[in-house]
Amino acid sequence: MAKINVIMPKFGMTMKKGTILEWKKKAGDRVEKGEVIAIVESEKITGEVEAPASGTLVEILHEVGDEVPVGETIAIIEAEE
Repeated sequence: MAKINVIMPKFGMTMKKGTILEWKKKAGDRVEKGEVIAIVESEKITGEVEAPASGTLVEILHEVGDEVPVGETIAIIEAEE
């Protein structure tokens, strides 16, 4: 099975980092492509992080409250073939 990185999205032109406010799923949970798996906040906006693929959320790399640079991997999904 392929491992897919879930990255910290960029919600605005000036966004450089985001803070994880909440995980909607936990490691081991099944996720569907497009499903909201986390809520993150930048200086100007609070937004949703969606699963880029269907499969199992196998690892969460950053916890609630962590500030993460845009583009950095925050979780890993083991995608279905």
